[in-house]
Amino acid sequence: MTATPTTVTPTTVTPTTAAPAGPTTAAPAGPTTAAPAGLTTAALGPTTAAPGPTTAGGPARSRAGGRPDADRPAPARAGRDWSDVPALVLAATVATPGGDVALAVTPDGVVRAAGYAPLDAVLGRLRAAYPGVVSREVAPADLPGDAVPALERYAAGDAGALEAVPVTQPGGEFFQAAWDAMRRIPPGRTVTYTELAAMAGRPAAVRAAGTACARNLVAPFVPCHRIVRTDGSLGGYAFGVATKQALLAHERGAAS
Repeated sequence: MTATPTTVTPTTVTPTTAAPAGPTTAAPAGPTTAAPAGLTTAALGPTTAAPGPTTAGGPARSRAGGRPDADRPAPARAGRDWSDVPALVLAATVATPGGDVALAVTPDGVVRAAGYAPLDAVLGRLRAAYPGVVSREVAPADLPGDAVPALERYAAGDAGALEAVPVTQPGGEFFQAAWDAMRRIPPGRTVTYTELAAMAGRPAAVRAAGTACARNLVAPFVPCHRIVRTDGSLGGYAFGVATKQALLAHERGAAS
C-alpha cells in the first residue's frame, strides 16, 4: 500500500508596520524669573533694602477722646527693617537746649543712635545692638541727611522739627509700635506709661511700655522724654531727669 504524501501549505506572515511615532513637542518652559537677591551691605553703609521710612504729612492714626495724637500728621516711622545691619555710621555731637546730642547716622541719612551722652557711650549702645559696626567721627555739617538741620531748628524753637527725621532701631513688634506712638505725641505734651501702652495697641503692657522707653536708642528723635508716671511726676530718663525736664520746658515754651 502506497502512502499519499501530505503537502504543507506555507503560511505567509504579514509583517505589521508600526505607525511612526509623531514628534513630541515639549512645551517651551516659561522663563523663570529669579527673585532678586537681597541687597548686600556696601562698604559705606547699607542701602535701603526695606521700604524707607515714611515721612511726615500722611494721615495719623487717631485715638478717640481728643487724645494727644489725634489729627496729627504721621511722623517718620521709628523703625524700618532693622535687620539691615549698618556697616558704617558717621558720628558727631550737636548742641541742643537739653545738652549736647551725640548721634550716629548711616550714609543714607538714617539716624541709628542718638542721646544726651558722650559720643563713645552712644556708640557703645549702638555696638551692643550691632556688633562690628564701624564708626567715623565727622563735623556736624558733614553728617548726611536732615538730622543736624532738624536739631538746629528744634533748638531755635521749632519743637516738631525732629518728627520727619528717619530713624531705625532694633526691637520687636510692640517696641516698634511704642516708638511710633511716642513720635505722635505733640511737643510740649506728655502721656503716661499706661496711655503709651494703649497707644501701642496693648493696654495691659504698661511695664513693656516702660522698657520701650529705656531701650530707645534714638532720643530725642523718638521722644521718650514725653512719657511720665500716672501721677504726673517725671519718672526716670536714661540721660537724667534734669535733661528730661529741660526738654519738656523747651517744648512747652515753643508751643506757647
